[in-house]
Amino acid sequence: MKGPLMAKTLPSFDLESYLPYRLTVIAAELSAGLAKQYLARFSISIAEWRVLVNVGYTKGLSVRDIEKRVGLEKSKVSRAATKLETKGYLAKQVDSDDRRLLKLTLTDAGVQLLHELIPIAENYQAGLLQKLDHQADALHAALDKLMEKPK
Repeated sequence: MKGPLMAKTLPSFDLESYLPYRLTVIAAELSAGLAKQYLARFSISIAEWRVLVNVGYTKGLSVRDIEKRVGLEKSKVSRAATKLETKGYLAKQVDSDDRRLLKLTLTDAGVQLLHELIPIAENYQAGLLQKLDHQADALHAALDKLMEKPK
């Protein structure tokens, strides 16, 4: 019979300072913090929020476009769009150039909903910026750099 397993030696790695890990954790926490505010009041999920604001502020989007923009699986974007359509906030139309695509547009109710949601988002961001104080500009610059597409 073999003795106890020897502890395997792993390479040195500081997970807590690993940037992709930290960004993922903080992104989830920030999304959840904002979601608490609009979920209770408007019954809108994080995925629905992402679809709604993208449709509202970027013209001519399809489910596929939103999937690429926000990093959500196509099925989650589709379900969120369907729920928003059922609630009367979005309309779907078949794209005239590519009949496989559904273009999404806000309804009047969707526009009204964004008029109520955006102040909540802006207040949430103001609180974050206040917490960051003078470091906010540096954070925005760093994020802009990380979001640059390779040439």
